[in-house]
Amino acid sequence: MAQSFALAFLTFTKHIGIQEIIWLSAFQGTINAFDMPGRQAFLVQMVEDKRDLGNAIALNSSMVNMARLVGPSLAGLVIAISGEGYCFLIDGISYLAVIASLFAMRLEPTTVKHVADSMLVQLKEGWTYVTGFAPIRTILLLFALVSLMGWPFTVLMPIFAGKILKGGPHTLGFLMGAVGIGALVSALSLAVRKSVLGLGRMIPIATAVLGVGLIFFGMSRILWVSMALMLVCGFGMMQQMAASNTIIQTIVEESKRGRVMSFYTVAFMGTAPFGSLLAGAAAREIGAPLTVILSGACCILGAAWFATQLTSIRKLMRPIYMNLGILPPVNAVIQDGVGR
Repeated sequence: MAQSFALAFLTFTKHIGIQEIIWLSAFQGTINAFDMPGRQAFLVQMVEDKRDLGNAIALNSSMVNMARLVGPSLAGLVIAISGEGYCFLIDGISYLAVIASLFAMRLEPTTVKHVADSMLVQLKEGWTYVTGFAPIRTILLLFALVSLMGWPFTVLMPIFAGKILKGGPHTLGFLMGAVGIGALVSALSLAVRKSVLGLGRMIPIATAVLGVGLIFFGMSRILWVSMALMLVCGFGMMQQMAASNTIIQTIVEESKRGRVMSFYTVAFMGTAPFGSLLAGAAAREIGAPLTVILSGACCILGAAWFATQLTSIRKLMRPIYMNLGILPPVNAVIQDGVGR
């Protein structure tokens, strides 16, 4: 909210420039470093039945992507009517509703365990847990790869809209809107799932779908074909992200949840900017189409590697699912088999 009000103030007073935007963007990154892990860990506290966790995460993703579709349109109307300053001002005011919602929540009180270990010791514990537990480690490695190589295709969209597809700002809007619609459909499909079971298999499939979509998008020179491929990319991108988030939130130890979600944030938000720099540098040398094609190939290779690890990580996740009641105990399965 403070950042939005600062943008509004600087815009109204005509003191906004590149330097101010960079500093405010760095401020936003600092906010996200605290907000995203806390938000991800807090989501679990709001869901009383952990079997509904997958649906809750998918619904949250649906709202995010609905906002991606509706928000820019509303912002465009506000800017057209009154200018950018009022757009930022309204954005800042909207955070009051978020703060009010947080104060209105009534959750079961939790016991806060005070620890004597330093922050560095706790970070080391979290790192040891993440690197030592194969399911979380494998999911985060693939997630980081997709964030580094797959997601940054969005920064090249203006080049595709203008130079490759010979369009303008409206072309860019169509392409990005297609990504949002694909992601929204994907999130809604996850929201209707009744169980987390099967999501492990969905991660490499979704990653491969994203990779294939990127490869063919890099080859396309027709707008409607490119838009269809952006639907595919948005679908695969959201499936991979939401499935990874759901599984990690389900299997992580409660005492390590905040730290693990911090590493999740690093894999998500921390690698994407470097991927954007890499994509921009590669596009300058070999062109945007070939850069996107290579990005898609990296995603497919990552999906193939994850598929080879799937059997081993399933064995490690099975006892956790049984303990949570997601899978029936072994004895119950044996008795059911004898009864039949």
